[in-house]
Amino acid sequence: MNKVYGSASEALDGLLRDDMLIAAGGFGLCGIPELLIDAIVENGVKNLTVASNNAGVDGFGLGKLLDTRQIKKMMSSYVGENAEFMRQYLSGELELEFNPQGTLAERMRAGGCGIPGFYTKTGVGTVIAEGKDVKIFNGEEYIMEEGIFADISIVKAWKADETGNAIFRKTARNFNPPAAMCGKICVMEVEEIVPAGSLDPDHIHLPGIYVHRLIQGEHEKRIEQRTVRKKEA
Repeated sequence: MNKVYGSASEALDGLLRDDMLIAAGGFGLCGIPELLIDAIVENGVKNLTVASNNAGVDGFGLGKLLDTRQIKKMMSSYVGENAEFMRQYLSGELELEFNPQGTLAERMRAGGCGIPGFYTKTGVGTVIAEGKDVKIFNGEEYIMEEGIFADISIVKAWKADETGNAIFRKTARNFNPPAAMCGKICVMEVEEIVPAGSLDPDHIHLPGIYVHRLIQGEHEKRIEQRTVRKKEA
């Protein structure tokens, strides 16, 4: 089975449709599948629900899909750094399902493991718990959260072999593995594709069994918040 495609648009061919749920890896601008996001923008598919920690920044990453109004709902844990995300939410133009960050990651991981739901203390006694099933374990309340089963996943890795075994570089691992796991189809972009068998099995972060389509491309290395020391006299 050949998983390697020539471009992001080719890798997404036949997968996109209106009203679908997409799980996207990345954290801020770190490890985001920017080439696949650009291809979704070009495709024009609309009324999307996107499960992602946040929506990037204005005009880059998932922010581009907000600019084109292709997203109808975000399932996220953070709204900051994106003024358009905040504006659309506060004006009622965008649905938002807030998730505590760890809960969102576990919902993705659970979906990837075939687990339809789990109980957690996170969010008990807050608006997060509204309308959710509550059970008592060891005398304490827990709320049920549902696993995320996405129609497709879009993720970015540093290096992968031709079968999709992937390595993420440092903090770029973030939400990428659980996002990849929870999609019925996972499309992954990488900086480098190497021959099968050339990666140390002990270094693999995501087994290729989760990856269905794969592309290699050039990526922009943006820094979301640049923090530097003052120059010494």
